[in-house]
This record gives sequence, structure tokens and C-alpha cells, in this order.
Amino acid sequence: MSNEAKEKVLANRKIVDSIVHSHKTVYGINTGFGPLCTTSISEEETRTLQYNLLISHSVGVGELLPPEIAKLMLILKAHALSFGCSGINLATLERIIWHIENDVIPCVPSQGSVGASGDLAPLSHLFLPLIGLGSLNVKGEMIPTENALKEFGIQPVELGAKEGLALINGTQFIVANAVQFMQRFQNCLDTADMIAAMQLEGTLGSVKAFDEALHLLRPYKGSLYVAERIRTLLKNSEINASHKNCSRVQDPYSLRCIPQVHGAARNAYLHLKEMLEVEMNSVTDNPIVFNEEKAISGGNFHGEPVALPIDYAALAASELGNIADRRIYLALDEKIPGLPKLLVKETGLNSGFMIVQYATAALVSENKSLCYPASADSIPTSMGQEDHVSMGSIGARKALRIVDNLEKILGLELFCAAQAFDFRLPLHSGAIVDACHDLVRSKIEFVDKDRQMSKDIDEAIGIVRNGDLVKVANEIAIQQHLSFKNERHETFGIY
Repeated sequence: MSNEAKEKVLANRKIVDSIVHSHKTVYGINTGFGPLCTTSISEEETRTLQYNLLISHSVGVGELLPPEIAKLMLILKAHALSFGCSGINLATLERIIWHIENDVIPCVPSQGSVGASGDLAPLSHLFLPLIGLGSLNVKGEMIPTENALKEFGIQPVELGAKEGLALINGTQFIVANAVQFMQRFQNCLDTADMIAAMQLEGTLGSVKAFDEALHLLRPYKGSLYVAERIRTLLKNSEINASHKNCSRVQDPYSLRCIPQVHGAARNAYLHLKEMLEVEMNSVTDNPIVFNEEKAISGGNFHGEPVALPIDYAALAASELGNIADRRIYLALDEKIPGLPKLLVKETGLNSGFMIVQYATAALVSENKSLCYPASADSIPTSMGQEDHVSMGSIGARKALRIVDNLEKILGLELFCAAQAFDFRLPLHSGAIVDACHDLVRSKIEFVDKDRQMSKDIDEAIGIVRNGDLVKVANEIAIQQHLSFKNERHETFGIY
């Protein structure tokens, strides 16, 4: 923590102490919470109030969050508190940083937040260990906090006035889940373009639909970027040149509209990224303490600014899977010149890739059922005091389920795309697509007859989740000095 941040925190804490001593009524400092905001609390009882706040609000249920998300919540909260507007004690903030630096991560249930007044339940669990309660994840083992603190030789923190409220009021649960979704979604966007390019080659799709002149007439950033990316991926393709003068007038939408659909998904990603960058660098607890005369009880804790773009991005992720499923279906059609029915030569005896598409259909349908926007719902809480809530916490968790399914769909498409691509050999595609196909074949053999495909599918999904195609693309791009126009490269920063 910088000296500047320490000075801000210390100065702000003095203001809170001064308010307590002056007996001036300020919400959350010397009053109850929510519908109890008119109940005055004596100076002697302020510490008990903060302790009771944490234990009474720790009502989360469900599976525990992955430790990496709980750790990110700690980082986000420490950053917000370091602005010096929350009345936190420096020692409390330093203890939070100790947990981060020593990778001693609180165990936090995944359900219980409505996304306003902040993520109260999960944040309460996150900070129970500060007062010696709850459980901690230490090197993968869940340990009662009391035992862990003894092992490390440290004592629980005694919270002062306002501190409990500063800790549990905020959007850190929503944001931590959304950040993980955003990172995985970006990888899916990058990977989906490369798989689509491989599918284009396997199904003899035309590159004409990716002409820059066409997309400049409807210049969405996402569409321009994807079209340019596909052109780069198919540069110098022998496969594409082999059917340059074919009789096909136009391709199905799942091929022809890749820039429009993938590009729209990128625009949704970019919007979420922009909103999360603001949210991660904001103070989102309540009340906000500016000086002794100005402590405002506002609504910075409300999750709506990120809840809406989370739902939008989750819908975009679902659509990315939807169009991938359509390309798989297309590749199985014997009408595609040079491709056998179901992507194997001897059908009848062999079912080939028929049931692979069933799996993507199931995943796509499941994602569709998850696309109802959580932010469209609101259930009043706290005896009507908190009468509109964002449900952003539910939207963020749901978005992670959608992107998890999307990674599986893209893995299945990669499995099929590599199979279709094999029927175009020995012709070459662009250098990146060739390298991506080689990577797949180094892990998954060509399917010449029916076999148990589960291991192949797991390998393909792993390639997607690990970002292996992106790594290959980056290596080739560096070697061949491939790049995009600076304006778009800086906007999306993919290669």
C-alpha cells in the first residue's frame, strides 16, 4: 500500500472517530442499519454493533466460491477501501492485505446476495475471519479461522465504528464473478474466430463476406475487427483459392454472418469491460465519509450499472455458442462438396459426428434457458427500505454457467472443424489455421470409424479453456509480423 493511500485512510478514520465523539447522528456510524436507521447507538456500543453486523449478515448458502474468486473479492475491497472514503482503520485494511499476500482465503458461500445494498451476505462471510470466525482456505485445506489464526500467531481484529458496514457494503462479489466471466469470455471470442476460420475452410466457405469495404458501410467495431481477423487468418490460403470460382452464390448465415454475430458479441464484451473498469476503481460502500460535515448515505452500493451489461454479455456468450452449433450442423451435411455425411466415409455402420451435434444442441438449449436477465427482477428487502435491488450477483453467477457451457460448445466445434479440415488436405490454409489444426492433431487423432469420443472431446475442450489456440496464433503473428490497424488493436487487444 502506498504512503499516500495510508495517509488518506488514517485521515478519514480520524473523521469517523470525531463523528462518534461528537454524537452527531450519521447512518451506519452511530445508528442501526436498513430499517433500523433511526435507532441511535451509543458510543460505547458502536464496536458491538459492527461485530453483530458481520455475524447477523453471514447467512450465505450454497457451494463455496472458488478460492480465486474470493481472493479477487479481497483485492477489490482492499482497493476500494484505500481511497480513504470508508472510515476503515489502517490496521483492518492491513489485515485484509495480509490475507491476500499470504494466500489465506476466506470460505464464502456462493448464494445469498441480491446485488444491493451491496453484496451483504457473501462479503460478511468474506470478513468473518477478521473477527476470528468463519473458515479459511489454507493451501487447499478448509480450516476454522480460530485454528488458523493460532497457527499464524495473530489475533482477531476488533472493529471500530463504521468498519463492519464499510466491509460488507459494496459490489465486490458481483465484480469478482463478472471479471472471471469476462476473462473466459474474451478467450472464447478469440478462440471462436479461429475455429470459425477452420470451419470456413472445411466447408469451403467464401471469404467475400469478410471484405473490408462491405463492413465499412456498417462500421461496428466488433464486425470490422472480426472481418479483418478472418481475412488475416485465411491469408494465402490454398484451400480458399481452390474454390474461388465455384458456383455457390452465398453461404449459410452461420458462415456468412460470422463478423456480424461474433462482432456483436465482442461489442457486448467491450461494454462490460468498460463498465467493470469503472466499477473496480470506485468506492461502493455506504455511507461515504468526505469530512466531518459531509457524510452521504447514497446508493453507490447498487449493482445496477454492472448488472445490466453482465446480462447483455451473458446473452452474447450464448449467441456465440448458438452460431457455433449451426456450423457443426452444416459440416455434417453431405451437400457440402468433398465432405462425407456426418464427417466419416462409411456411414450406416458408423454414426460419425451425429451425436456430437446433439451434445452442442443440448448445451445451446441450456444456455438459452439461462439467458433470462437477472436484472429484470427485483424483490424488495429490508422491510421495504431496500425496495429495488439489482440481482447482479445472480446475473454474474449465471454468466459463468453460460461461459462454461460455451467453452464446451467451442471444444466440440473444434473437434468437428479439425475433422472437416482434414478432407481438404494436402492443401494449406493460412499459417495460423494450419498451426491450430496441427495442434489439435497432436492431441486428437482423425476419426475414421466410430470410437469412444469422450476423451477426444475432453481434449478439445481443454484446448479451448487453456487458450491454446490463442497462444499458437500469438506465436505465428509475432513470427510473421501480423498485426491489425492500431485503432482496432488497441480497442480489443487480441493478438
